[in-house]
Amino acid sequence: MGGIIIMLAESIAAPVIEAEPCADWAARMRRVELSIIVPVAERHDDLEGIYRDFSQAIEEHTRSFEFIFALDGKFRRLYGDLKRLKEEDDRIRILSFNSIFGESALLSVAFRKARGSYLFTLPAYRQVEPYEFSQLYEALKGGADLVVAARHPRRDPLPNRIQAAVFNRVAAGATGVRFHDIACGVRGLSHRTAEEINLYGDMHRFLPALAVRQGLRVREVTVNQDGRDTGCRVYGIGIYVRRLLDLLTLFFLLKFTRKPLRFFGFAGSAILAAGAAISLYLGVIRLIFGEPISNRPLLLLGVLLITIGLQIVFLGLIGELITFTHARDMNDYHIDEILE
Repeated sequence: MGGIIIMLAESIAAPVIEAEPCADWAARMRRVELSIIVPVAERHDDLEGIYRDFSQAIEEHTRSFEFIFALDGKFRRLYGDLKRLKEEDDRIRILSFNSIFGESALLSVAFRKARGSYLFTLPAYRQVEPYEFSQLYEALKGGADLVVAARHPRRDPLPNRIQAAVFNRVAAGATGVRFHDIACGVRGLSHRTAEEINLYGDMHRFLPALAVRQGLRVREVTVNQDGRDTGCRVYGIGIYVRRLLDLLTLFFLLKFTRKPLRFFGFAGSAILAAGAAISLYLGVIRLIFGEPISNRPLLLLGVLLITIGLQIVFLGLIGELITFTHARDMNDYHIDEILE
């Protein structure tokens, strides 16, 4: 956490450390009903407009809430504007990072700093109509651990809709769980849920799938898309490659975190069997037909496949040892209730 700097309103910037100062601890004791977290990591619209629109919708349910704006390093220039906004409403808190860490890091820190019994994440740009907050909040209070907004009907340009449809289908294939709008950043969760989910890298995009993996109750709520969310977004090839790698990472996390030998053992055994079959074929040629095999490329291929297959299997065994050693620290489950 050494590179992160937290700026809470008018206090002097200080690096985040494990032991919270007394003032911060006292602030955390002043609980509120809702914490609205707005991570600013990629792009942003009018943050003041987003704040005013959603705070008006939230005040129909409660006045006990806070807004937490988390600014990634490249958006620190927004700190001054948000500080002036805080002078009008002290329910605003600001987390400012001094370098680029990504949205998952912003959310992780904001989850720990949030004082609300319920937490909502909002993107720093328009995605859903503010009045839709009501049904998301009611769904969360109705017993869901995580509520996910699904924009329907989509009003943005056709390229956006095609990308979203493909991404949702590929994500469903990788995770085994179908969400209609998994990339939507409008989500609600309980404080307990936020403490149980570990985010890193770009895994914030797949928060619903990670929650399902831990046995949490996840509910998808259909909402109206904000009419101002109309920009056409086509990214460079590098972005799509990273998204594909993220999905591959998620697939391994969901399927093989606790049983790495199942994957590495299967893959290694298949390669080992191919190498053994080639070696057996060459052995038959040499022993039965008496033909020389030392000058055949297949001999090298067979030996190479056997070697690679054994290495992959042993890699899976090492993974099992690591998993066994750290199993007590891997809390990939959720206890709903304890009755004693």
